[in-house]
Amino acid sequence: MHRTIGATARKRNTVRARPGLKVSRTVKAGPAVGAGYEALKRALEARPGRSSLHHKSKSVIFRQGDPADAVFHVERGRVQLTVVSDHGKEGVVAILGPGDFFSEGCLAGQVHHMATARAMEPSTIIRIEKSTMVDMLRDDPDIAEMFMAFVLSRNIQIEADLIDQLFNSSERRLARLLLHLGNIGKEPKIETVLPKINQDMLAARIGTTRSRINYFMNKFRKLGFIEYGGKGPLKVHSSLLSVVVHD
Repeated sequence: MHRTIGATARKRNTVRARPGLKVSRTVKAGPAVGAGYEALKRALEARPGRSSLHHKSKSVIFRQGDPADAVFHVERGRVQLTVVSDHGKEGVVAILGPGDFFSEGCLAGQVHHMATARAMEPSTIIRIEKSTMVDMLRDDPDIAEMFMAFVLSRNIQIEADLIDQLFNSSERRLARLLLHLGNIGKEPKIETVLPKINQDMLAARIGTTRSRINYFMNKFRKLGFIEYGGKGPLKVHSSLLSVVVHD
């Protein structure tokens, strides 16, 4: 996925909530990739407080409760954010890809991480110390615009996820998550290939059981919406959109 941050082009997306209810949203920009990442890279080259971290699949970037003293940026790979309750129940709160920031709460005074960040595949993560990020946002209008666009886009996504959880079936929530991971509907793609995704992770993210996820994944495969098998990657077709928009 390559997008120019701060571009004037706008993309419209519709979140299906329930029969007769559609929530439309306009997103000006998305993750910091393409020209946006290059601007960030140039700004960081002239400043201290930046490090590049290489993580293997399933390795922990930080844990829930650790001090929150830096902002992280996904350069390559995917990152999963999970929260564990006092009773030991774990929930997946976000799945992030190239261009996404996380741990930005430290800029608003968050002292400890509210979630655990773990690489889902081999990933390269840029760690930006809090003071360095604050200086860039203050001194560089382009970086400030890019970061504001990301935060607004993230807020829109959180709102859409909440509506999805309140009104949509687990089947539609799964279809929407797979489309979101593949950026289908945001860009003119016919299909996209994702790394093999654990069904337990999908169940935790959707809020249902693994058996239900397995049932719907097999159903989507039989209908030709997705392709997967064995240890190979998962291929998602744009025809899966019919599950989200179908009345």
